[in-house]
Amino acid sequence: MARRDTVRKACTITAQHDNTTALYAALFGNLAIAVTKFIAAWITGGSAMLTEGVHSLVDCGNEVLLLYGLKRAAKPADATHPVGYGRELYFWSFVVAMMIFALGAGISIYEGVIHILDPAPISRPEITFIVFGLAFVFESITLWFAWQAFRKTKGHHSIWQAVRRSKDPTSFTVFLEDSAALMGIVIATAGTAISVVTKNPVWDGAASVAIGILLACVAVVLARESKQLLVGETADAEVVAALRATVGAHPQVRRIVDLITVQLGAEQVFAAFTLEFPDEMTVPDLERLIGAIGGTVRKTHLEVTRIFVRPEPRAQDIVAL
Repeated sequence: MARRDTVRKACTITAQHDNTTALYAALFGNLAIAVTKFIAAWITGGSAMLTEGVHSLVDCGNEVLLLYGLKRAAKPADATHPVGYGRELYFWSFVVAMMIFALGAGISIYEGVIHILDPAPISRPEITFIVFGLAFVFESITLWFAWQAFRKTKGHHSIWQAVRRSKDPTSFTVFLEDSAALMGIVIATAGTAISVVTKNPVWDGAASVAIGILLACVAVVLARESKQLLVGETADAEVVAALRATVGAHPQVRRIVDLITVQLGAEQVFAAFTLEFPDEMTVPDLERLIGAIGGTVRKTHLEVTRIFVRPEPRAQDIVAL
């Protein structure tokens, strides 16, 4: 039992460390890339390059918000927040999704439409391609860190299934952000190349619109998943099954009448049991048994931070009103 607790605790700490490392890697990488892209956009006048600069800058703000959310979510429970601050992370993840949609996608599409309506040729395209090449390398490095963190929570599930099942938005948010950034660079490079070859700068603006649509799709996915967690989602099915197995295995628990779980944070679960006990048990015996069950659950399921156990009333004790 002690060994299992140690392993579970170590896995939790490792996952949190990996997520934080991925966030810092993405923050510093995007900051350097954003500065480079803005300078290149100023020199060349490229729409796709300017859009990519805005994209990287928005990503920097997103990483800062997620780091802040992680810090707030780690605060212990107090009198005003008896179940803790875990959902702070879900709130800031939702804000990140809105920033990607409003700033990243909105500005990208706006900038692209402006350049389509009033196209301007790209000067010194060689600088643009050099910057895109460097950005691709840097983004690949940050994506590697994000993938390492996401892979540990993904398990045997597909990427889409892992995003839908995950209770920690930092892992899939950074991964999807960096994936979109890498795809955005490819789109921007293609748009710039077509513009240079055809001498038609409209393609540069079209690339900006395409990047904006890509960001909008990512933002919708992130907003949907963050909203589900924010409003109160049940714990993972595997966690629920494990809780039922742990409590149901107790010799004095006749049956589990009901089990309600709510995800309070990335590693914080609320569990409420309604259990049927032997009729001959006295109140002191029930109190000791309920305390023992709660202790067992806390030891074997470290993610359960709050647990309530309610005995199922006996039929002869129910008074008709």
